[in-house]
This record gives sequence, structure tokens and C-alpha cells, in this order.
Amino acid sequence: MEPGDFKKWRKAMGLSQKDAAHALGLKRRMIQYYEKGERDGEKVQIPLTVRLACYALTEGVADYRGPHRKVIMSETVRKEKEPA
Repeated sequence: MEPGDFKKWRKAMGLSQKDAAHALGLKRRMIQYYEKGERDGEKVQIPLTVRLACYALTEGVADYRGPHRKVIMSETVRKEKEPA
């Protein structure tokens, strides 16, 4: 993801720099660095973790709490589902 792509992503998502920073767990200043592509005259790479987070947000994933756990049906629900 290039700096211009990052800025296009943010705008397409309708996010301000402040909102993008909050959604990505970053400081607003980092958003500015990523959009500019440099920090104090040095080139800045957008980390893989940030690129993946951008993709997740695009797909509607705002948080991830781990794989879904198998839910064990209660005895009452299990009996209701059994054929008579």
C-alpha cells in the first residue's frame, strides 16, 4: 500500500485522520506520516499489520476476539431438537 492508496482508503471509508487513527489503534500523527510517505525526511513504510487492519475495516470487521467457540446446547434445547 502506497501513501496515496492509504489516503484514498481513508477517504473512501469516510474517516477523518482522527477517526482513522482511532479505528487502527494509532496516533493521528502516524496517519499523517503514512499519507505523506515520510517522517522527518525519511521514507515511511506502512506496516503489514496496518495494511491488514485497513482491509479488515473495509470488510466490516471492527474487532477480532478469536475464533468462534463451539457452543454446547443446553439439555433442554437438545431434548427439544430430538425426534419424538
